Amino acid sequence: MSRRRRRRNEGPSHQQERWLITYADLLTLLLIFFIIMYAVSTIDAEKYEAVSGSLQTTFQAGSSILDGGPKITGQQGQQTPGSAGNGSGAPSGGGDAQIAPDPETEPTARELAFREQERQLAGFLETIESYVADNNLQDQIFVADKPQGISITLSDRFLFDVGQAQLKPGAAGILDRLSSLFGSIDAAISIEGHTDNQPIRGGRYTDNWELSGDRALSVLRYFIDNRGLNPTQFQYAGYADTRPVGDNATLAGRQQNRRVEITVLRQLRSDGTTAPAASAE
Repeated sequence: MSRRRRRRNEGPSHQQERWLITYADLLTLLLIFFIIMYAVSTIDAEKYEAVSGSLQTTFQAGSSILDGGPKITGQQGQQTPGSAGNGSGAPSGGGDAQIAPDPETEPTARELAFREQERQLAGFLETIESYVADNNLQDQIFVADKPQGISITLSDRFLFDVGQAQLKPGAAGILDRLSSLFGSIDAAISIEGHTDNQPIRGGRYTDNWELSGDRALSVLRYFIDNRGLNPTQFQYAGYADTRPVGDNATLAGRQQNRRVEITVLRQLRSDGTTAPAASAE
């Protein structure tokens, strides 16, 4: 009986001490953890100064390592082996680092050309508006600054006879004035012919498509043949009655639709250059 009681008493005492093993493992892990943290937190002051100095030089120069800019340097400011900016692993030449221009602030040649063109267009607009006002041509010539360019709309009343595409003698005044201004602008010029929706009965042209195209071509040929302007500067098209600006059901609306639109386009030529400004005649 006494042996059985003794065995029963030894069992629970042995099981109660097993938590010490887990506790000891936990303390060991904590000790290892703090040793690792201490080792990681140790800073080499010399290396830290070298790295921070090199980073400061790089940011001030505005260039990156990939672009061949300053590299991480050693204690005396020399570049580390294999980090020279010339790509050969040799130290680069002495002297202060050149600060590269910021591409976001430096305008490109094309941007400068657009700015020059806008200056020319502004002067052109002011000149043609003054010409229209001085000659009381507000009912025949309409000038507008549109997103695509400066638009000059000419009524067919002083350009052509009814159903014809041959220019009237009185049209030379405004066309000569425009020619002198076109010579001072480096921009493409579009000439568009428009008609009303009334069908053509008899005569040379079979429909409004032919009439509108020939009217635009007549204005174009005047600029090229009579005034000697550069043919590469121009383009023309005929739209018949497909782009009305007035109501074709009324007499006044049809008169508005019979027109030639000349637009100095906001676009550079293919070479992207600008011609020197010339004074208007």
